Amino acid sequence: MVKRLFLIRHAKSSWAAPGLDDFARPLNKRGKKDAPEMAARLVRTGVVPDLVVASPAKRARKTAIHMAEATGYEKADIRYDDDLYLGILSYHLQLITELLHGVDTLFLVGHNNTVTELAEYLTGRYLGNVPTCGIVALEFTGPAGFTGKKASAHLLFFDFPKNSSDTGIDP
Repeated sequence: MVKRLFLIRHAKSSWAAPGLDDFARPLNKRGKKDAPEMAARLVRTGVVPDLVVASPAKRARKTAIHMAEATGYEKADIRYDDDLYLGILSYHLQLITELLHGVDTLFLVGHNNTVTELAEYLTGRYLGNVPTCGIVALEFTGPAGFTGKKASAHLLFFDFPKNSSDTGIDP
């Protein structure tokens, strides 16, 4: 059994409107450029999600839409989960466990510090920080698939907009 999880941090957001609620912050110019570029990199890997789940915050929604559309996933089918906005590690693990029972490839679009914490927990590796619009691709194999246990994932790649590798994918 093989399960794949793509942890995606939302693209760079704007701080241009000082009074704007954090939840409503849109993507800034760089975020609007990076999200389609990172989505295109995903397409080059041949990945197609079975399910896309995202935080409902505006910047995460827009990032999820870019990822979905580029990979042929219907944007109307994106599932939004309120608890991903300020979610904690244990909630994310519980949600992923539930979702990966029914699908093989899951895109989870959220926020830091949780995206980085989750990636480090599942891989058992220090990643430092998943930058905005960064993608951590994980694979879980074996009879149980995803177990949610520490260091249970194989890191397929860790990519981000300023990655300078030739392929755009950093194994």
